[in-house]
Amino acid sequence: MQFNKVCRHAGGQALRLTGIEIDITTDASSDRAHILTSRRRQRPTGVEREVLAAATVAALTIYDMCKAVDRSMVIGIVRLLHKSVGAASGEWNAGD
Repeated sequence: MQFNKVCRHAGGQALRLTGIEIDITTDASSDRAHILTSRRRQRPTGVEREVLAAATVAALTIYDMCKAVDRSMVIGIVRLLHKSVGAASGEWNAGD
């Protein structure tokens, strides 16, 4: 699978991501999986698009692995919860 322009360039240079962490927790009582992604980066700039894409791909992977059991699964809200760096906006938290 390829994504068009998932990783972008800033100021003519590639965004040098050093890693994206994906944590998946499950809640058996509600039949839900919660996916939290975060990034490691050498330069201080926002990479929201890249971590949101990682969360979405993780959700699609879970769907693909579980569809034999339940094809009515729903991929719910994908949203930014926190941002700590970025040239234009700086610190931000959902609900602020």
